[in-house]
Amino acid sequence: MSRIAKRSVSIRGHRTSVSLEEPFLEELEAIARRRKMSLAALIAEVDARRDEESNLSSELRLYVLHDLKARASRVC
Repeated sequence: MSRIAKRSVSIRGHRTSVSLEEPFLEELEAIARRRKMSLAALIAEVDARRDEESNLSSELRLYVLHDLKARASRVC
């Protein structure tokens, strides 16, 4: 079972935190490195695109899933 990691970030001048399982957080960090941006900048980008009523942590998990699926389809 994966542990939940809580990470505090600053998004557009206000502090917030996200709670993600460690594998999701590790993959978000890898995506940020590939895109040559900070983790906070990547989280802010996902936050800016999400529906106001959706949960940021859930949106981040879906972002990771979408990224992994897109990269997997390029390999096949």
